[in-house]
Amino acid sequence: MTLEFLNDAANVVLVGPNGVGKSMIAQNIAHQALTRGHTVLFTSAGQLLAHLCALDSDSALRRRLRHYSPPAPAGDDEVGYLSYSNRHADLMFELISRRYQNRSTLVTTNRNFAEWREVFPNAACVVSLVDRLLHNSEIVAIEGYSYRLKEAHDRTEQRARQRRGAKS
Repeated sequence: MTLEFLNDAANVVLVGPNGVGKSMIAQNIAHQALTRGHTVLFTSAGQLLAHLCALDSDSALRRRLRHYSPPAPAGDDEVGYLSYSNRHADLMFELISRRYQNRSTLVTTNRNFAEWREVFPNAACVVSLVDRLLHNSEIVAIEGYSYRLKEAHDRTEQRARQRRGAKS
C-alpha cells in the first residue's frame, strides 16, 4: 500500500487460486493510488479486451489504446479465467508493450505464467507478453482457500444450528 512500485513503473502481479482475495487487494491498491492523486484505471481483462476488439477502425483502436496507456496504475483483473483469441492476445500485448517501463500495471491471475498459453491459445506473442509484464515486476503469490467457499460453509453450518435449535 506504500505504492513505491509506481515510482519505478514496476508492475504488480497477484497470483493465486480463486477466492483468496486477489481482486480485493488489487482494488485496495487502486483505491490507495486514487486517494494519493494518481489516475487509475481498473477493469477486468475480459471487459478490456472485449472493448478493444469491438472497435471497428484502426483509428478508434489507436485512440482507445492511448486512453488505456497513461493511468498509473492500470489494473487488469482476472487474467486467466477465460480463454481469448489471437486478436485478444495481440491487443493485450500491444497494451502491455505501450505501458512497458513507463507505467505500472496491476494484474490478478489464477494461472501460473506457463499456463498463459492456455489463456491465449495459438497466440505467437504470449511469451513476449509475459516477458514484458514480469520484467521489473513484483510477483505476489497468495496461497490459501477460497473465502467465498469458507463463507458458504459457515452459512450452511449456521443454518443447520438454527434448524436444530428451532426443533428443540
